[in-house]
Amino acid sequence: MAYNDLREWIKALERAKELKRVRESVSPILEMAEITDRASKAGRKGGAQGYEPGGPALLFENVKDYPGSRVLMNQFGSERRMKLALEVDSLDEIAGRIRALLEMKSPDGIMEKLKMLPMLAEMGAVFPKVIKAKDAACKEVILREKFSVLDFPVLQCWPMDGGRFITLPGVITRDPKTGRRNMGMYRMQVYDGQTTGMHWQRQKNAAEHLRERLRAEAGEDKSAQVAAMAETAGGTTKLAFGNVKDDRLEVAVVIGTDPATTFSAIVPAPPEVEEFIIAGFLRQKPVELVKCETVDIEVPAHAEIVLEGYVNLRELRSEGPFGDHTGFYTMEDDYPVFHITCITHRKDPVYAATIVGKPPMEDAWMGKAVERIFLPLMRLTLPEIVDVNLPPEGVFHNLMIVSIRKSYAGQARKVMNGIWALGQAMFTKCIVVVDEDCDVHDLGEVTLRAANNIDPQRDIEFTLGPVDSLDHASRLPNYGSKMGIDATRKWAAEGFNRPWPPMIEMDKATKARVDAVWKKLGID
Repeated sequence: MAYNDLREWIKALERAKELKRVRESVSPILEMAEITDRASKAGRKGGAQGYEPGGPALLFENVKDYPGSRVLMNQFGSERRMKLALEVDSLDEIAGRIRALLEMKSPDGIMEKLKMLPMLAEMGAVFPKVIKAKDAACKEVILREKFSVLDFPVLQCWPMDGGRFITLPGVITRDPKTGRRNMGMYRMQVYDGQTTGMHWQRQKNAAEHLRERLRAEAGEDKSAQVAAMAETAGGTTKLAFGNVKDDRLEVAVVIGTDPATTFSAIVPAPPEVEEFIIAGFLRQKPVELVKCETVDIEVPAHAEIVLEGYVNLRELRSEGPFGDHTGFYTMEDDYPVFHITCITHRKDPVYAATIVGKPPMEDAWMGKAVERIFLPLMRLTLPEIVDVNLPPEGVFHNLMIVSIRKSYAGQARKVMNGIWALGQAMFTKCIVVVDEDCDVHDLGEVTLRAANNIDPQRDIEFTLGPVDSLDHASRLPNYGSKMGIDATRKWAAEGFNRPWPPMIEMDKATKARVDAVWKKLGID
């Protein structure tokens, strides 16, 4: 059964012996981050992927200067916990369910229709439902005045951070055109008790919602100026529009939801698909929503904390620095400002947070889950893909390793360009393409293939395009170069006329004879 809220998830973690209760007094200023960083990197030695599962989820129960508060961290910080969060034995199970939906075809006879009933019932369970406020746990306490977000133990994670940051929020906006809800995860620097930054990178859906509002309010004569928006990191604009009538975009932020809902906020879904539907698909149970008090947005009804408010269309403020998942600080830049108009929360709420930094950390396991779950969607566009690996050390947008079933000359380059055209995959800085018989998760094997199979001048391709806002090495913010490496076997049709040597491998008969006597040899 799906977890109804964060508290059921905490109980499940404890039953599975995946939770450590920290009863010593710990400060949310740097100390929690240091403890969690050490826990997330526990046991990091070797392994095929270069890393092993980290330490437990941490529930801090004695928060310095915040009596009675609790902070949950590292909840997704291992492969086992990611599977537990999504209630599967293997992340590929979810990929299988997605694949089955993609391969669904019209049934021919009554028996085929009957076989489809369970799948149709499952599809009916993915859509969220709105419940009454009296049944919503997040409405236990409603604060319309005299509130402060700093009443919660918001973390400062690294010494050079620009302040304290909300690090695991579900930020909900509406598409001004379609009315569809979007939930993304964007860090929020706390300026004071009632305002925060909103780190909406220009390529994110929420930033596009803001631009849509600006286009609508600016009118046709200035829509092109809005579209340019080249001067600010957040993709907003400093143009002053005299005819703006309603200069607000409503926003709601949830902190501390059930694990599938939290995870859905980082999923790179198309804008047409609401994250609450994705969460319902993952949970196989609808997400219950409730209307906010001061904004026209629905939020998960059993969240621990809800922040309601708005972003002014034309207001920007310096945000950062922030110790990021790249292992480096992202520096100050101008971003929209979130004004809080109301806070609702459960009694004695659990504050959920994360810390990012040099990998592997908690986000590595969340990213791995995205990698496995969305492989079928990549294959929908690029069916020759066999497998992909986004190594944590590549911080997901810096390195993708892809194995393909090669059928024609130049196919590796076709795959590279196809990936650069796929949604958030457009940010991938380096793509390495190998043959299908290479295990993309064995980095030693990939290195062997890539180093041996390429002629650098012939097999490396460079292109220019959008890059991640966190890429500090690009020539310009959000724009730079990308590299593709064709590490597949080369064909005569690709201009390679030398013999391609076979890889070394012992014959099966000899392997079998040695297997039979191996234990007697006493070598290991």
